[in-house]
This record gives sequence, structure tokens and C-alpha cells, in this order.
Amino acid sequence: MVKNVAIIGTQWGDEGKGKIVDILSEYTDIVVRFQGGNNAGHTVKVGEDVFILHLIPSGILHPGKICVIGNGVVIDPQALLEEIDTLKKNGHFLDDSALLISEDAHLIMPYHKKLDQLKEKIKGTSKIGTTGRGIGPAYEDKVARCGIRCRDLLNDRVMREKIKKNLLEKNHLIKNILHEDGFEVYEIYHQYNEYAERIKGYITNTSLFLNQAIKNGKRILFEGAQGTLLDVDLGTYPYVTSSNTVAGEAATGSGIGPTRIERVIGITKAYTTRVGGGPFPTELNDKNGKALRLKGEEYGATTGRPRRCGWFDSVAARYSTRVNGLDGLVITKLDVLDEFDKIFISTAYKYKGSILEEFPSDSFILDECEPVYEIMNGWKSNTTDIKEFSGLPKEAQDYIRRIEELTGVEAIMISVGAKRKEAIMIKNPFEE
Repeated sequence: MVKNVAIIGTQWGDEGKGKIVDILSEYTDIVVRFQGGNNAGHTVKVGEDVFILHLIPSGILHPGKICVIGNGVVIDPQALLEEIDTLKKNGHFLDDSALLISEDAHLIMPYHKKLDQLKEKIKGTSKIGTTGRGIGPAYEDKVARCGIRCRDLLNDRVMREKIKKNLLEKNHLIKNILHEDGFEVYEIYHQYNEYAERIKGYITNTSLFLNQAIKNGKRILFEGAQGTLLDVDLGTYPYVTSSNTVAGEAATGSGIGPTRIERVIGITKAYTTRVGGGPFPTELNDKNGKALRLKGEEYGATTGRPRRCGWFDSVAARYSTRVNGLDGLVITKLDVLDEFDKIFISTAYKYKGSILEEFPSDSFILDECEPVYEIMNGWKSNTTDIKEFSGLPKEAQDYIRRIEELTGVEAIMISVGAKRKEAIMIKNPFEE
């Protein structure tokens, strides 16, 4: 039996990872979030209840599972506590031992959020499309070696000194260059002391915990946030997030060795979406794009922004397969295509008279690429209640098989609705 599986988004995020992690949590002991911040929004529908989780892994909705927020995550304590309170209020996360937070995870501070919003504002039409939640500036401080970590919440003297030192620089930038009000040391210090009282019981050495769990044969699911094409190194830079979103980060963001991850599963929609700025070759600005957004309820779980929608892009999917080393594919929201007469798949790009079959690393080139489409017949019937792959209409099966051919990866699960049970399990990734 496979013990350790990583779940990775293969597009620009919003692929439905939350639901898939929720489904697979049934077969795991531990679920780990290893990168990003509360700019992620994983939506899970349990019965008639809808939960949007920004920091805590989706496994928290399953009693008896341990959820870990790894060292690669940046944490806004206020957002974390709001999430905890919401879960508890709705009858979930009743056992505090179910959550562990890495002592090495960095904190998002109030000045991070303000700088994020101000920097985006002054960029005008060149803005990236950040959520403004301070994630980028928190990662900047991490790399600049002036970040404040969860372990610092447990040491009053260190916490006060770090805040004081950081505000010398941050207030100078905010007041003298951006011409806004700055922050007082004592205000942030007392605010974060209050946070510390509530979350200190969760903070521990999660790297040690996970490595011991692996030795003990526990099954672990590593939950990625955002998507491959938003990776700060391998995505459509500069229109990317501030962290590494690919499979390799599951190891570094959790404090385990890369050889411990036995299988990598990619999540992809049956079409493509994107939030924020940046190139998007298959984007549809017509009735089909509007239909995808309406039927798929394509609005950001974190920001509420309408998502840009387009046909499935196999060029991007092949790229994601390569950089993640995918072992299997989960195709979500197949049901959104139920009403289309014809369905298009981009098999290559046309760029200045040339045909590109590989995803260009230059965003400026990608922005000028036109998709080369293959047209397939739609199935024009409801797939939501189907439980077996063989029960899908032939045209839907053909569509999935074509995606497998174009990506070189087998589909192991098909999601046909928003609810937990509206999915077709072809192969359990935790089984050999």
C-alpha cells in the first residue's frame, strides 16, 4: 500500500483540490498543508453545508485525522483563529489535538497586509492581481531573513525585539515613501500576544512529528494550494503567487525528505480557469466563457472575483505533468460541460507562424500564443449522479481518454458535482 501522496493543482489554481483532499482524507491518517497562505480557498461541500478553508487542511472535516500546517506556509493568526472558530461553531474540529502548526512557519504581520495593498495600488494597470492579504510581503521577509515565525510567539522578548526592528524599516517605507500611517510596536505586540495565547498549544516541531509518523507507517496526504502555473519559479512569472506550488515543495514545506513522497496526483478541471492578471491562451470572452462561469460557479473562494474561463489546455497540462512528475490525474467539474454541443481541447499553440507543442517559459510569448484546437462532440446529458466510469456517456469517456493521451497520465478520479459523494473513483492513489 502507498503511504504518502501529494495532491497538486496543475492549472492556475481553483482546480477543486479541497474536495479531492476531503474525499481522500478517508484513507489517510494525516493531512499536511505545505505552502501558501490564506490566499488559498479550498471549498468543501458536506451535505448542505459549505466550508471554505484557507489555512487548515480539508481533512479537519474528518474526525480522527491529524492536520498539519507545515513550515512552508505563511500564517495570518487572525485568519487562522477565525477559521478555527467557524469550524468549532459548526460542530467540527472538536479535538484540539487534531491540529499541529510548525514552529518554523512564518507569520503574516499587519504591515505585510498594508504593504501588499499599497504596492498593488501604485502599480495601476501593471498590477499582478494579488489578494492583498500580505502573503507576498511575508515571503519577502522570510527570504530577507527578517521574518517572524510561530516559534517567536512563544518568546516575549524575541517577539518584541523583532517587531521593533522590523518596524524601523516598514514604517519608514509606509510613512515616507507611500505616505500612509505606520504602526506602533506595542499595538502589534499586544495583539499578537493575544493570538499566541490561543494558538500556542498547536505549535510544535512538525518536521519531527511527520518523520516519526512515516517511520510508524502512517498514511499522509500532502495538500497543495494554488496551482503549478502560479509557482514562483515555474509559473507564468511575474503573474504568479509568492511560493513554490509544485510537488517538490511538499517535501521542503513539510520538513521531510523528497524520497518519502511515493505518489504525486495532479488535479485539473475539465476546462481551464484563471483569477487575476496574466496570459491565458484558451480564455473565452464569448457566450461559452460565460456559460462555463455560470454553470461552474466560477468565483474565487477567497476573493469572490469572477474567474476567467476557457477550454482545456493540454499544452499547459503536459508542462505540469513534467515539472511535477505526475502519477495520476483527477479531473474535476466534468458536469460543467454536460450542456455543450461541442467541446474544444487546445493541443498546441500557434506563435508567429510556428506551432509550439511545449509550454513557453516566457509569459510575454505565452501572451501572444493562439490555441490550436481539436473539437470533440459533447454528450448533452447529466453526469452528476453517475458512480462508475463505464456509466458515463461515450462522448464523456472519449473526452477523458483524449485528455489522458494528450497529458500522458491516467485519470484516477472524475468529479461530477460539488458534493462529497459526486465523484467517480477509478483508482485509489493509496492502493498499489
